[in-house]
Amino acid sequence: MKKLHLTTLCAILALSAAAQNKAVRIASVSPLSGAQASLGEMIKLGAQLAIESRQDDFSRLGLRVEISPQDDQASPDVGVAVAKRLVNDRDVIAVVGHLNSGVAIPASEVYKDHNLVMVSPANTNPRITDRKYLCVNRVCGRDDIQGPIAAEFAVTELKAGNIFVINDKTAYGQGVAEAFRKRAQELGARIVAFIGTEERANFQPLILQMKAQKPDLVYFGGIYDQGGVLIKQMREKGITAAFLGPDALDSSEFVKIAQETSKGAYYTTVAGPVEKYPAAAEFVKRFQERFGKKPESYALYSYDAAGVILEALAKFLRDNGKPPGREELCHAVRAVKWEGITGTIEFDSKGDRKKSDYHVMLIREPVYPGTLIKTITASPPEP
Repeated sequence: MKKLHLTTLCAILALSAAAQNKAVRIASVSPLSGAQASLGEMIKLGAQLAIESRQDDFSRLGLRVEISPQDDQASPDVGVAVAKRLVNDRDVIAVVGHLNSGVAIPASEVYKDHNLVMVSPANTNPRITDRKYLCVNRVCGRDDIQGPIAAEFAVTELKAGNIFVINDKTAYGQGVAEAFRKRAQELGARIVAFIGTEERANFQPLILQMKAQKPDLVYFGGIYDQGGVLIKQMREKGITAAFLGPDALDSSEFVKIAQETSKGAYYTTVAGPVEKYPAAAEFVKRFQERFGKKPESYALYSYDAAGVILEALAKFLRDNGKPPGREELCHAVRAVKWEGITGTIEFDSKGDRKKSDYHVMLIREPVYPGTLIKTITASPPEP
């Protein structure tokens, strides 16, 4: 009888140890190779730091949470392939990503079909949340607000009357450029050109059009690897018009590419500078100690995106004594109200953050980050 009791006790202890060691994974999905890897790495590292910072909490709850970094190469096809791989791995419970809206939109169709929750730190295209998928959320703002804020700044503060608009023909770049154009026209500005281009090396044809149109301001809807080359060639060819773009210019790589010609460029961003948030000082210190570099752009928002998932997971574990299923975690994340580093994070019925910050930045000298000019806090359109 004693031997039987001992055997039973050993079995119970073994099961308990196995439960203590149970691991789940949160995937960070962003470009980790190619021209946009600078922004993509910040998404990965922000999520990683958030997960590592909560390990002790989850150990006490009998769970180990790990990060699973994935490279979507800023490609819709690769992003969908990554999404399909993730939904078939039952240990993956959530996604922090993507960087590019054009990748996130098709990838999230896959997540939706398998109830894999996604919290984006960076996707600003309205379609991300306008589809009203339970599993899709974001902690950043939207382009149908970012674009108009940029237009209001351009027209009312920079006094731009004639504006030349360029976009990179992606869901993100074209979407924010269209939103900018619409609001600028409402304010009385004249849009002298609206052009989409995938060119990355030779902008001479566009520059010739600028010389003919003589715009007060050039608005570029696109990413730093293209925008940096564009402004450099504009200045080299004598185009002195003000230059303004959206949050995908919010990278030290933009300054590295444009060099001295980045001086005087403006950009809007939904990822505020760390000095804007009092709670960010400790984050910056830990980030630098852990990774040996300063956080940029979406690192802070990726930290908070992962933090929302971790908070929902921890609450479910405390309330139910077991890990949630995927659909249960979708509901738990949508219901979260949590104080992140970037402020209160609470989602509306579509998955948009109820209050988001939008920042206007100026690169006074060719040094990253830019100088904060103004911050606007706004709510998303009504669901």
